[in-house]
Amino acid sequence: MAFNIFNRNRQKSNPELAKSLKEVLQRYISEEKANPKTEEELSRSLTQMKTVLQGTTELEVSPDQQHGLISALLQEDVLLYLAKSIHRLPFESRKDTQVIMSSAFRFKPPNSPDLDPIAINWVVKRRPEIITALCYGYDRKESAMPCGGVLREALKHEVVAAIVLYDEPNPDGKPLDLANINLDAPVSGNGVFWNFFDWIDKGAFEVSADAFNTFRELLTKHKGLVARYLQANFDSFFAKYNKTLVQSESYVTKRQSIKLLGEILLDRSNYNIMTKYVDIGEHLKIIMRLLKDDRKMINYEGFHVFKKVFVANPNKSMEVQKILIGNRDKLLKFLPAFLQDRQDDDQFMDEKSFLIRQIELLPPAPMLTQQPVARNY
Repeated sequence: MAFNIFNRNRQKSNPELAKSLKEVLQRYISEEKANPKTEEELSRSLTQMKTVLQGTTELEVSPDQQHGLISALLQEDVLLYLAKSIHRLPFESRKDTQVIMSSAFRFKPPNSPDLDPIAINWVVKRRPEIITALCYGYDRKESAMPCGGVLREALKHEVVAAIVLYDEPNPDGKPLDLANINLDAPVSGNGVFWNFFDWIDKGAFEVSADAFNTFRELLTKHKGLVARYLQANFDSFFAKYNKTLVQSESYVTKRQSIKLLGEILLDRSNYNIMTKYVDIGEHLKIIMRLLKDDRKMINYEGFHVFKKVFVANPNKSMEVQKILIGNRDKLLKFLPAFLQDRQDDDQFMDEKSFLIRQIELLPPAPMLTQQPVARNY
């Protein structure tokens, strides 16, 4: 057989590049100990792919090459291999994997009639388990940040958010079929989404911080979808949210979760959720306890939820009125000295004065109020 030295430097085609990466990934995963030669081959393949998808300062990106490589990656199922094995890859390879997968989820061919990128369409229809595998990247700190970065790119698309929210364990191993899901039916609480509470509350700092960023993106970006989900899963969601996040032992988790709670409840799309939330006396008690926390920023975030969600609500339930009226004297004694170090914050002082006035104006006893009409958005 003739030996052609020039073939050694021949640039691989996109299908060859995708196939070779899949093969080296399989080999790398099967090896009990890290093999420097395999690591080098893996790194080289990922770098070549990153160059095709991102270009370099010397090499411009070609949309045709991007399209060809992404199509080959999908054909060889490489994205699933990467999502499931990213925690085992060397540090630089994890970073390259994040770039490759994020680029794939971002790319749309020029003049494409599809609203979503080709990789998003393919994942939704054929491989939704790629999205859940990325979520489970939060199980390990090695994969938390790269998986989180890819997830937030993918979550720009509502169909991906639906995969995370409506994921359910499936004994027969079949992937989630969004077309046959009733979005207004409650979920079991055993899908991948429900793991975010523990990843945020119990994970290492870098895991918790990244998981919260993804969690917030998931609950605030696609408003119509999330409103339907919260309406259908109101009791289970807020029971978990209040117990695990708002009452967390972690200062950072507690503070940012109170702030996010206010954002969710005060969003116009979640009006029906807010009215349901403020009817429940136990929710008011949880928020009132925040005002007496020994950490000032917890007091501050709790104050805003207390004022804007509960006290300023003109249609308070009998249960909520009873709690507020029963604590009126204590509140009027407590609030004037509340967060006195914010005397120079004019907006806060105005809001505190408004809150005190609203409490002073509470009726002597609970009285029926007109219940708000549910809104459709």
